[in-house]
Amino acid sequence: MSAIATNGVVPAGGSYYMISRSLGPEFGGAVGLCFYLGTTFAGSMYILGTIEILLTYIVPKAAIFVADKKEDEVDALLNNMRVYGTCCLTLMAVVVFVGVKYVNKLALVFLACVILSILAIYAGVIKTAFDPPDFPVCLLGNRTLQNHNFDKCLKTEVINNVTVTTQLWKLFCDGPELNATCNAYFQNNNVTEVQGIPGLTSGVISENMWSDYGPLGMLVEKKNFLSNPGGDPSQDMYMPYVVNDIATFFTLLVGIYFPSVTGIMAGSNRSGDLRDAQKSIPIGTILAIATTSIIYITCVVLFGACIEGVLLRDKFGDSVKGNLVIGTLSWPSPWVIVIGSFFSCCGAGLQSLTGAPRLLQAIARDGIVPFLQVFGHGKANGEPTWALLLTAGICEIGILIASLDAVAPILSMFFLMCYLFVNLACAVQTLLRTPNWRPRFKYYHWTLSFLGMSLCLSLMFISSWYYAIVAMAIAGCIYKYIEYRGAEKEWGDGIRGLSLNAARYALIRLEEAPPHTKNWRPQLLVLLNLDSEQVVKHPRLLSFTSQLKAGKGLTIVGNIIEGTYLTKEAEAKMAEQVNAHACRHAHADMEKCRE
Repeated sequence: MSAIATNGVVPAGGSYYMISRSLGPEFGGAVGLCFYLGTTFAGSMYILGTIEILLTYIVPKAAIFVADKKEDEVDALLNNMRVYGTCCLTLMAVVVFVGVKYVNKLALVFLACVILSILAIYAGVIKTAFDPPDFPVCLLGNRTLQNHNFDKCLKTEVINNVTVTTQLWKLFCDGPELNATCNAYFQNNNVTEVQGIPGLTSGVISENMWSDYGPLGMLVEKKNFLSNPGGDPSQDMYMPYVVNDIATFFTLLVGIYFPSVTGIMAGSNRSGDLRDAQKSIPIGTILAIATTSIIYITCVVLFGACIEGVLLRDKFGDSVKGNLVIGTLSWPSPWVIVIGSFFSCCGAGLQSLTGAPRLLQAIARDGIVPFLQVFGHGKANGEPTWALLLTAGICEIGILIASLDAVAPILSMFFLMCYLFVNLACAVQTLLRTPNWRPRFKYYHWTLSFLGMSLCLSLMFISSWYYAIVAMAIAGCIYKYIEYRGAEKEWGDGIRGLSLNAARYALIRLEEAPPHTKNWRPQLLVLLNLDSEQVVKHPRLLSFTSQLKAGKGLTIVGNIIEGTYLTKEAEAKMAEQVNAHACRHAHADMEKCRE
């Protein structure tokens, strides 16, 4: 991307502009529209994340819909997210409509909050080396318990010299009496309280170093703890154990993780607003990738070094009463992480609502998709008003769905396709060695581009092969639509360059030896005569020519115009168009005769 961005002026459109000018309008439009949809739905995901943080951790009492039964809690949360998500989308759309300069000012505030939350995490990790927080996790045998309905990790306790049962006892037994009938596994195993965040010096990283995937409903267990078998395993699902809510495996986790790194093209999407896009895009993108990679890798290692493995696998924090694990780890307060996460989602949502309309406006202004041309218009200063309205409408669809777990993988596919074709564009331009391919960014090679392209394609099918096929099918349909219905554009793209190179190579090969009689094809020269109105006088001559060669040979059509090209330029171009139209018409008539 850095090489393409420094090869010339990059106006609005960013990644779409790079792909379309390198691979042609069909590829550019297909990938650009898929990338637009991905960016738009990603905006709805960020907004839903903002509302979830708001209603779960910041202002839980602000919920409009409250569930009377536990099984209705999910529906109530989704309805709250729909209402508040719509309000948040409206507010963000108004901010973007007012102007991108206000988005840039807010971005600085959001960035400051995110940086503070990251620093708070690192400070908390260092603090655990000498003063780890008190964050207990209760285990029965080696099984992790949900800590919602009991306060003490004990079966019994002594009060006034009397042994009494605890709330935990009541969860596994049919009564509070000491002689009550209890679950066999509960009787055969002791309860143990371990620290969920033992700290950097605990050596817990040796246990967390290796993977521990499992199927849906698998119990989250601490492997090095003693466990005595007992009880009916089919009844475990009714006990307060922490279990996997989904089947976990490597490729699934890759698909879940990947959306967190899809923001690297946020700057290129706003290339039209950058003062010097050729300088800003390469520097900003490379620094963003380097910074986020360092933060992600170090956080993964440090979390594994100071957090207990069973707590890391407890997705919803049921073993710690639903508290934020990273919030408890951070210093000086969990609120730093809550506020940082809230503003991070807000900032990402604003960036999506800012970049997506500009991407759609660039596609519309190129005129390659006729029915989208209305979205190329905007305010006098170039702000994409109509594109913003469409983007907000599509984003609202995602918010009304509320749960985008099924839609999220295909969004990743759209992003991966965009990255794939950016790499392909760089590789094609490099191999063709076109005269205008002179990027100022020199640290690239076509082999690296092919490697990146192969990794993107592999990741698409590793994450979800059926979603990859769906994404490719959508892109293929858009490609064919642009090919048949879109406007013809000549941008000197790489695909046309490949065709010219292939034709040149084939012609050179034909000169190497005389053709065999089996390979003979008729080659006809037809001179047409045009009247004063630039209309072919004898159009049936072309039909006769098509019948002579039976569609197997080569026909060269021309006409003679008296005068010089400088004085007859308009007539020459008109004659060229007339010849092309007459040839297509004659070819169509020939096909009808065959039918």
